[in-house]
Amino acid sequence: MQEDRIREALVELLYRNSYGVVVANILISLAAAYVLRSTVSTNWLIGWLGALYLLTALRVLAARRFFSRDREPASALRWGWLAAAFSCVSGLLWGMLGWVGFLPQEPILFSFTVIVLTGLICGTVPSLSAFPPALVGSIVATVLPITVRSITNGGDISGAYLSLLAGLVAINLYYCRTTYHMLRETIRLRLENVELVSHLQEERDRAQAADRAKTRFLAAASHDLRQPIHALSLLIATLAMLGQRGAVQSSDARDLAGKAKSIVGNLSALLNGLLDISRLDAGVVTVARETVNLSQLFYHLSNEFAAAADDRGLDWRVVECRLQVDSDPMMLKRILGNLLSNAFRYTRSGGVLLGCRRRGASVEIQIWDTGPGIPADQQTIVFEEFVQLQNPARDRAQGLGLGLAIVRRTAVLLQHPLKLVSVTGRGSMFSVTVPKASAVETLSPDNRASPAGIAVSIMVVEDEGDVLDIMVQLLTLQGHRVYAGRSAAEVQQVHAKAIMAGDAPVDLIIADYRLGDGATGVDAIEALCAHIGRSVPAVIVTGDTSPSRIKEATASGHRILHKPITGEELHEAIVAACVDGKDSINGGC
Repeated sequence: MQEDRIREALVELLYRNSYGVVVANILISLAAAYVLRSTVSTNWLIGWLGALYLLTALRVLAARRFFSRDREPASALRWGWLAAAFSCVSGLLWGMLGWVGFLPQEPILFSFTVIVLTGLICGTVPSLSAFPPALVGSIVATVLPITVRSITNGGDISGAYLSLLAGLVAINLYYCRTTYHMLRETIRLRLENVELVSHLQEERDRAQAADRAKTRFLAAASHDLRQPIHALSLLIATLAMLGQRGAVQSSDARDLAGKAKSIVGNLSALLNGLLDISRLDAGVVTVARETVNLSQLFYHLSNEFAAAADDRGLDWRVVECRLQVDSDPMMLKRILGNLLSNAFRYTRSGGVLLGCRRRGASVEIQIWDTGPGIPADQQTIVFEEFVQLQNPARDRAQGLGLGLAIVRRTAVLLQHPLKLVSVTGRGSMFSVTVPKASAVETLSPDNRASPAGIAVSIMVVEDEGDVLDIMVQLLTLQGHRVYAGRSAAEVQQVHAKAIMAGDAPVDLIIADYRLGDGATGVDAIEALCAHIGRSVPAVIVTGDTSPSRIKEATASGHRILHKPITGEELHEAIVAACVDGKDSINGGC
């Protein structure tokens, strides 16, 4: 591609230089005819001038046509050879002038002829070096008649003139080669600079767009985070006022607890959505491809959304599909689940349909709805974070606007193309295209039991005092033995005292990722394992959603919990970490 562009630029330069050649031909030819008028036939000179001017007119027309139309880069070579043909004919005409002007007996006329031909040959270097065949053809055609005349005439002057011609041709061919390579390199550098500038402009535009998107993202996230925190603040103030008045009624306590749970649930949903996006951007999500039975997947989705269809009075249809596809089953289910959630959320009447179509070696899974539809100019932005076209009031009950952003990122990770077709007022069709499975795989289920309740000894590192106290209290109530501190050193001291008092086993370490003095949970885990003299299972708790931080924490290989976490999630993580550590639990981890 670049070679074609370089060739096109060289041919363009050749045609631009042709205008200067035209002017030179007109002026020099008139001067030559005037000087030779007394020794050369008038009819010959008129015919020679006519042929030269006709050729000049053709060259002008060709140049105008070259610059007046769009050309394919591949056609540049044809235009170059056309220019070379014109140059050869022009050189031959000037060579004929050398033939008739070869008059050794007339030193002045002979010298004039020599000067004209020498100037024309030297002039080919700047004007025709962009296309060497044109230069070579012009020089050969120019010197051929005078060479033949010199050989046939003989004599010392002819020999000297032939030597001059040979040297002149050799020098000009050498300069042509050098000039051609310089022109090529100059054009190549110019094209690379143009591409570089274009690339820099694209990168600048992309960076500016990303900056604007990040600003919108942070503004929307800030608003959505402030809402539940604001509600919690008012709830706490209400609870404090009720406490000041005396004992709180059980009904009031239950009501406040229900509201608090709902608020925390909304906050957790938002933070989990942000976390999912950050994990996808960080590239720490691992794709586990396997054969997915669409019949089973559709069956689960059918049951999962049946209640939503009943609540909204919508027609919910799932078209049976017995095809097998190659994908990550959890990620594919999440993509379809998010798309179906959107369909049910915004469809007021009619129904939702889930089905699939064969597309060669792939399967297009489609979700149709009879919702309000999406205008064509807004079908791209719906996949951005916090965009909810049908929820301008930002009603939390209608979601957070992160579902389609997660769908887009997950589909890119899986390399499953997404498609959106929508007609305003009639509904939308979202689809994801998945490759067919090459063979059916039978997966054996994991029958390993997870005990409902265990009691283990846990080291806890958390630099936030309030969080540390609550976690110790929760773990103690769950029946665990806890050695806690705000740093690894404090935990070591607590554990050392426990050893002095008797047996102090350690089955698990739970550490916050960000600790004081720049330490991390990974550092704390390593220090504590060194302290007890062996490796034990560990869980890292983090509130970071930065892609770089998520990468760092994931790279440690330890189980990760993302704040906020519930007591149930903490218990499940403890059980899973212990089971993974020993594959059996007998009175402990």
